[in-house]
Amino acid sequence: MLQVPFIRQNKEFVVERLAFKNFKELEVVDEILELDDKRKKLTLEYDETQAQINSLSKEIGKLMSQGKKEEGETQRAAVAALKEKLGPVNEALNETEAALHNALVKLPNLPAAIVPPGKTPEENVEIRNGGKIPDLYPGAVPHWDLAKQYDLIDFELGNKITGSGFPVFKNKGARLQRALIQYFLDYNTSNGYMEYAPPYLVNHTSAYGTGQLPDKEGQMYLTQDDYYLIPTAEVPVTNIYRDEILKDTDLPVKMTAYTPCFRREAGSYGKDVRGLNRVHQFDKVEIVQLVHPDKSYEALDEMVAHVEALINQLELPYRILRLCGGDMGFASALTYDFEVYSAAQQKWLEVSSVSNFESYQTNRMKIRFKENNGKPQLVHSLNGSSLALPRILACMLENNQTIEGIQVPTVLQSYYGSSMI
Repeated sequence: MLQVPFIRQNKEFVVERLAFKNFKELEVVDEILELDDKRKKLTLEYDETQAQINSLSKEIGKLMSQGKKEEGETQRAAVAALKEKLGPVNEALNETEAALHNALVKLPNLPAAIVPPGKTPEENVEIRNGGKIPDLYPGAVPHWDLAKQYDLIDFELGNKITGSGFPVFKNKGARLQRALIQYFLDYNTSNGYMEYAPPYLVNHTSAYGTGQLPDKEGQMYLTQDDYYLIPTAEVPVTNIYRDEILKDTDLPVKMTAYTPCFRREAGSYGKDVRGLNRVHQFDKVEIVQLVHPDKSYEALDEMVAHVEALINQLELPYRILRLCGGDMGFASALTYDFEVYSAAQQKWLEVSSVSNFESYQTNRMKIRFKENNGKPQLVHSLNGSSLALPRILACMLENNQTIEGIQVPTVLQSYYGSSMI
């Protein structure tokens, strides 16, 4: 969430950057400043009235002790009148503060200076690529056919148990999925990330803190107990430090977690959503960092390199995209997407997003740090997928298929227990 003093001091810049991000409701900026002016006025009126009440209340005690009952009663009546006036002021102040908050949460984060212009995914900028796109043999097939041929994933069984978008991994498919999760976690922890096993359900406050609410409410599953199934481990993991004040020596905080993820956004028909391309439930290993504000872009570069190394070790062809303003997430200041090439489908599939949120999330969660015993400051938060499994698995199956079977990447063979499926 953006801070009102920053908006007030940099109004033209804020409006320009919001427009750059393709945000349409720019009138909200003026609404915020007007509500803040009203809040300040009401706060002053409330404080002055309360001060009068406090002053008169002290005088009443003195007058009564001096036997000046009539004067004391006059003052008591004045206090009563002021308290009656204070009620509506307090009510108006509460309403104004709520309206101000509701207006603030409509504003997305501002894009960083290096974010490229554009409104659509086609305008994202490729910054580099790696790996080699394989030449498949003439009979190569997409992963949904391989899953059936080798009895790895049962999509129809998932439909029976739950519905579309809930695949069932089985036999060697389940083992390969487990091998990927373990490999990702081992790689992350060996690079300084502390592992967590967080809850898969979060409350409204947690979902609000990371920016899922109110922006992505329609994409989340809500239970009858008003808990949300997590769309990513980013939500519970970042909230571990909500309302905490860290020491500067605690930074950076580096966390990783494996969780299933639940999203209602999956499509229903067509090749773009077939098989593992888009599902309602999927497994993902996440990395999160809380860092000093001066070092967040250095940390972002480090996280991008971290994910790139993972994909390189899986021997997959990939490209890294810097997202344009109009294609960025609501809470992000800068995002890099990783896509791997699906040789059988002949298309690029997104497998990771690595983002710097600067202080947008931490302002909502009040995650702060103290430097040299000074005033608490907001830390910066970052997160990335390392990695989301469905499309990684899809590309691994497709790109490594041979007439004899499916080759397992070298780095996974000890986890999986074989070099071939």
